[in-house]
Amino acid sequence: MDFEAELWLWESRSDSWTFVSLPADESEEIKELVGGLRRGFGSVRVRVTIGATTWRTSIFPDAKRGAYVLPVKRDVRRSEALGVGDRAAVTVELIDI
Repeated sequence: MDFEAELWLWESRSDSWTFVSLPADESEEIKELVGGLRRGFGSVRVRVTIGATTWRTSIFPDAKRGAYVLPVKRDVRRSEALGVGDRAAVTVELIDI
């Protein structure tokens, strides 16, 4: 699936993480596809491409946003010159299902 999304910051008490949210419709499709195959925290293994960078990671359901969220590693953000509030073209492929 291909989509464009804004990078946003989630802050915990001791750390901060940068994410993009998958579109709600695609998140529903993923939820139906994976059924009971989800891993810890409801995670789903994916292969992601942003710009020239491809990596494997997991997406996680976020009830507050009603969608899966994708963590975007610091190395990827540096390589692609992306920061919080920037929009990125994202390709997500489900793996291990």
